Order: sequence, then structure tokens, then C-alpha cells
Amino acid sequence: MKWAAKIGTFAGIDVYVHATFLILVAWIGLAEWQARHSVVAAVEGVAFILVLFGCVVLHEFGHALMAKRFGIRTRDITLLPIGGVARLERMPDDPRQELWVAAAGPAVNVVIALLLFVALRAVGVSPLEAVPVEAAALSDGSFLQRVMLVNVVLVAFNMLPAFPMDGGRVLRALLALRMEYTRATQVAASVGQGMALLFGLVGLLFNPFLIFIALFVWIGAAQEAAMTQMRFALGGIPLERAMITDFRTLTPGEPLSRAVDLLLAGSQQDFPVVDGGTIVGVLTRADLFAGISRRAAGAIVSDVMRRNVQVADASEMIEVALQRLQGCDCHTMPVVRRGELVGLLTMENVGEFLSVQAATKGARKLTTHN
Repeated sequence: MKWAAKIGTFAGIDVYVHATFLILVAWIGLAEWQARHSVVAAVEGVAFILVLFGCVVLHEFGHALMAKRFGIRTRDITLLPIGGVARLERMPDDPRQELWVAAAGPAVNVVIALLLFVALRAVGVSPLEAVPVEAAALSDGSFLQRVMLVNVVLVAFNMLPAFPMDGGRVLRALLALRMEYTRATQVAASVGQGMALLFGLVGLLFNPFLIFIALFVWIGAAQEAAMTQMRFALGGIPLERAMITDFRTLTPGEPLSRAVDLLLAGSQQDFPVVDGGTIVGVLTRADLFAGISRRAAGAIVSDVMRRNVQVADASEMIEVALQRLQGCDCHTMPVVRRGELVGLLTMENVGEFLSVQAATKGARKLTTHN
């Protein structure tokens, strides 16, 4: 993810923090200083938000480590101002496994809240005494009380039965035990969008922040339904049926001007770089423009090409290769057959293939009806 810096690797999973998260931390510190004119209050406010997002990271590791038990790798975890994002290679195909993976994150917050509850009782403090009603109140109640409350709120919010929250995935997994997976996704998405409408209505009447949550839930539900439909529409279809077979290549020593000529001559955006029949990189449109602006006219392809590229085999199923394409932060994936470059995979071409498939099915239905 752009504008994200790596802060460490834990359990083999890279953890990143997005630059906008630092803006949130600075804003919290400034808000506490303006409200109380105290350095101690500002430091405590920043410490609270850091501990809060530490709990969010642990939540994401709950998902990641449970997925690992089922043989699913987590690419990375990124800390954003709105929460954490764990990028799994894929969601489990078995609804029971998806249920465990989805529930593992909130379960971590339940454990944290219970541990804090026990710790407060052990030191003679009533855990629920003087706890602020508003979760956003960063300076009311004791520090541990507020951390405990926030974890309870995280559980409640994440278990709402709406995508993209964990509760939406739990609902889908439970429905998928009794119905077809795509249908279960559509039902869960409809429930989520119904909740979004309710949030929006309440937000208009009482709290405008709920309108933002409503949009977040509505878009997340629509995206999840669309991605699941695409995944199942592509199921069982080999990549060689959808890949681009009319393409141009470059060699590492060619000048960037050659890439510019090819870019202007056709619709191809990214170019595989081949050396002696072996794929050694990909020159993307963005990297080409950056290379032209930063380097002299004599720059060559190897100066700006991407060397660490994902490669797919023509016999792979489209949905498998598509998941890797979406997770590799790239636009084009070279396709090989027995080590020889035979095609390219792009999101646009997959979209065109789906359109053709839909049109073909429609024509068949019309012919059958007539």
C-alpha cells in the first residue's frame, strides 16, 4: 500500500503503518492540549490512541493466525486511521473455516477486555465505575477502564452482521452451511445494506457520523457481493481462455523511447521484459513515466522496470491467478506455459471476459426460450 511504512515483522507477517495514521496521532495530541493545556494530558491522549490501535493490530493477528491454521497466508497488516487491514491471500472455501477466521479477531478483543476486567478487580477498582458513556472520551475514567471499554466497543461494532465487518462474514459462513455460497453472500450483503439504511436514517436524525458508517457498510456489502459473484463466475475456467495473447515485449537494454513508441502505438499499458526467453521484469506505464521524468534521454528499460514480478501458468484457474494479481500491487501479470511467455493477465481483460460470458449466457437463454 502506498504511503505505508513497515514497522516490523511478527509471526512472519509484515506490519505497516499508513502515513495518515500519524496525522490522527498528531490530531489527538493537539486536541488534548487545546482542551486541557497540559502536556501530560496530550501525552496520555496519544498513549491511549496508540494502545487502542495496538488492540486493533492484535485483532488483525487473530484473523491472520487463525487463517494460518488453515494454510492461508497473510500478506501483511496495515494500520490505518479507520482501523487495521489484514490482507489474506484468500478467504477459506469451507464456511466453517471462514467462521473461525472471521470470529478470531473479535475473540481477541473479548480476551483483552476480560483480562483488563480481572486486573481492575484484582487491584480493588470497580471496572464499571465512572466509565465514560462515549467511547470517544479519551480523558474520562481511568486509563485501563477506557481501554477495556474500547475493546468491548470493538467487539460490538465488528460483530454487526454487515460487510465488511467480521459479523458480515460470520453471518455468511452460517448461511453458507445451509445454502449455496453465492446466495449466502447475497443474503448477507442485503442484510448489511439494510443496516446501512437504518444507520443513515438514524444519522440524519441524531448523529451525522452514522451517515459515514452507513456509506462504509453499504459500499463494503456491494463490493463483497460483486467480488463473490466474479469469483464463482470464473470458477473452473483456465487462465489460457481469458489471457491477452496479442502483446508486445521489451528487452532490458532497450531505451525508454522504444517503450514510449509501443505505448502510443496501441492499447497495451504494461510490457513484459524478456532476456533470452526468460521473463526478468515488467515495465509498467507508471514506472515508464516516472523514469522519463527522472532520468536522462538515454535511460534504458532495466533502469526502471520492476524485477520482482508475479507470474502465472496458463493452466491455472482464473480465480486463483486473479487473487494473486489483486494482492501483488501490480496491474499486469505475465502468463507462461512450460516457461515460455504466452500471454498477459489484467483486471480489464478479466472484466471483458466476464462481459462476453454474460452476453453468451444471455444469448443461449434467448435461443432456448425461442
